[in-house]
Amino acid sequence: MAILRFKALELADTRQPLPVFTSTERRSDNFGKNVFNLDAMRANMPGEYFKKLQNAIKQGAAVERSVADAVAAAMKTWAMAKGATHYTHWFQPLTGSTAEKHDSFFDLNSDGRPIENFKGSALVQQEPDASSFPNGGIRNTFEARGYTAWDPTSPAFIIETAGAKTLCIPTIFVSYTGEALDYKAPLLKSLAALEKAAVDVCQYFDKDVQRVNTTLGIEQEYFLVDKALFNARPDLVFTGRTLFGHAPAKGQQLEDHYFGSIPSRVHAFMLDFEEEANKLGIPLRTRHNEVAPNQFECAPTFEDANLAVDHNQLLMDIMDRVAEKHDLKVLLHEKPFAGVNGSGKHNNWAMSTDTGVNLLAPGRKPKENLQFLTFFINVIKAVHTHGGLLRASIASASNDHRLGANEAPPAIMSVFVGSMLDSVLDELERTAKVPLDKGDNIYLKLGIDKIPAILLDNTDRNRTSPFAFTGNKFELRAVGSSANCSSAMTTLNAVVADQLIEFKKSVDELIEQGKKKEVAIVDVLREYVISSKDIRFEGNGYSQEWEEEAARRGLPNVRTTPQALDALVTADAEALFARHGIFSTVELHARHEILLEEYIKKIQIEGRTMGDLAINHIIPTAVAYQTKLIENVRGLRELGLDDEHSQVTVDTIKAISRHISTIKTEVDAMTNSRKVANKIEDTHARAIAYCDTVKGHFDTIRRSTDKLELMVADEDWPLVKYRELLFRH
Repeated sequence: MAILRFKALELADTRQPLPVFTSTERRSDNFGKNVFNLDAMRANMPGEYFKKLQNAIKQGAAVERSVADAVAAAMKTWAMAKGATHYTHWFQPLTGSTAEKHDSFFDLNSDGRPIENFKGSALVQQEPDASSFPNGGIRNTFEARGYTAWDPTSPAFIIETAGAKTLCIPTIFVSYTGEALDYKAPLLKSLAALEKAAVDVCQYFDKDVQRVNTTLGIEQEYFLVDKALFNARPDLVFTGRTLFGHAPAKGQQLEDHYFGSIPSRVHAFMLDFEEEANKLGIPLRTRHNEVAPNQFECAPTFEDANLAVDHNQLLMDIMDRVAEKHDLKVLLHEKPFAGVNGSGKHNNWAMSTDTGVNLLAPGRKPKENLQFLTFFINVIKAVHTHGGLLRASIASASNDHRLGANEAPPAIMSVFVGSMLDSVLDELERTAKVPLDKGDNIYLKLGIDKIPAILLDNTDRNRTSPFAFTGNKFELRAVGSSANCSSAMTTLNAVVADQLIEFKKSVDELIEQGKKKEVAIVDVLREYVISSKDIRFEGNGYSQEWEEEAARRGLPNVRTTPQALDALVTADAEALFARHGIFSTVELHARHEILLEEYIKKIQIEGRTMGDLAINHIIPTAVAYQTKLIENVRGLRELGLDDEHSQVTVDTIKAISRHISTIKTEVDAMTNSRKVANKIEDTHARAIAYCDTVKGHFDTIRRSTDKLELMVADEDWPLVKYRELLFRH
């Protein structure tokens, strides 16, 4: 295997930047050219059908069959003109990746003559196999039927792979009995629930508000490694992360990679995938080196939340395919390398009205600021009340490596608002009485007069906070880099919607008792500020002091996925999601089961891979090197040199023996633990066993293996080393 390592290194060292032929047009002119967007619809559809489709989308109504037929005909004409020969329903099953089943436009008519055909029925609905995707017991293996259904709010697009072009139609995915088997369907339901709740609250301030749109901007972090080096590391191939590897002498401690000059091969890759993303309407604006060596980030302009999630899923696929062209591999695992920063996605979330108001942006007038404070405080209250659900929404085996690892937000859910707004909330808490006869002065008394002076960046950022207010939006920083953001956004939308409904109910009750509307709003907000104060934290979330302080505040610190997922199946969670029609009890428990099974399988794969590498590669390499050392000692003694000359070598031989023994003992124990865990029928108990016992052996095995890496001659070591993975571009 050492031969494979050095061949991979030799190949990686010969790589040159791949020429990238970008469009000569301005990026704005090329934007969305492969998307069936408004311009494409308008150009290919009869005017009356185009208007009907837009009205249906705006009103959230079902699309009439005649309109679907017109859309299908227009899509086919547009797609075939661009060279597409097939179409597919593009959906997001609970595997975490996207899925597609391609069908040809080619068909035979009733006379057996070849035609190109695509009807409204094929646009609206298709039938993939529902039993072969994760379903949490909703479907039996022999019950295969499931449905994908067109989402008109996310435009179709054309993907080119290996020269073939395919029309991709974003869809939801449901079982034969109607339960959601994907990420998109619950997200759409949560967006509808939040919109209704937010519009009702907006009516206190502006009767003209009829729609509230949830916006989202998803920053994407990732690592890049040479493809040959990747393929020479079985752990990267099978698990997405390095299970072994000693830290190099130089890592990220000099902080010289962050925002540094982008390496030429990487720059070519970035140009290439940005060009592809631009054609697909993904509004990427930012690219830069991240903190860790060979780590990078890209970020788009914010969009409608549903579209932003679709685009992020599509972006990950584009990056992976484009990287292949450049002989690179994109690593989206949250912690592919120990000892350096992991990767996440920062979800920048906000709400805006159809009157052009960002509900999370401070205004210039007292009335505007009361509206801002209303939504701002309700979001904080929602996170305080449902922090456990939010933690569950970002839980995964891979994200467990990152949360609280001193380069990502901790597993403790807290909210950072900045010193300026923190003082505003403190002043609101201190104010017990509000005079009713001073008009706008009631806001001045509450300290709201301070808000108009706040700039968008009114305070320093806090990178240790999992949920931070950043001027005109909240940033959920704890989502993992490989995750489908729908999970976290569905939960955030749901808990905020629930909180807004509760807020309106409380305010209306006070108004019915005779209080003025503004005073009633302020009274309820003040109560929320007081009751949710424990969730606000402005300090260092990485510190031991914060863990201790959070415990005193009663904030949970749930470090592992099996325990975090318990929040999904509480009575409160079931009631909340049912109230808003987002998840039924069956769907929620199915997701809990799926996520636990996913956790078990990932740890199982890691354990098997670790055992294989340790027993079949690491130990034989160490034994072979140990034999060389033994021969060296024997030779020294044959020359008549005393033990003093060979003692260092003898000590090394003994140390190698100890590490070999530790690895063998721990691998055997890990294997036995896995066998015991596999016999546990209850999925939750099995996941706990994998977390506490199977995974509990990983660090010991790794520690001894990494020690051997420092002892065995470099020419004999079988695995590509960290210094080679992290510093070859």
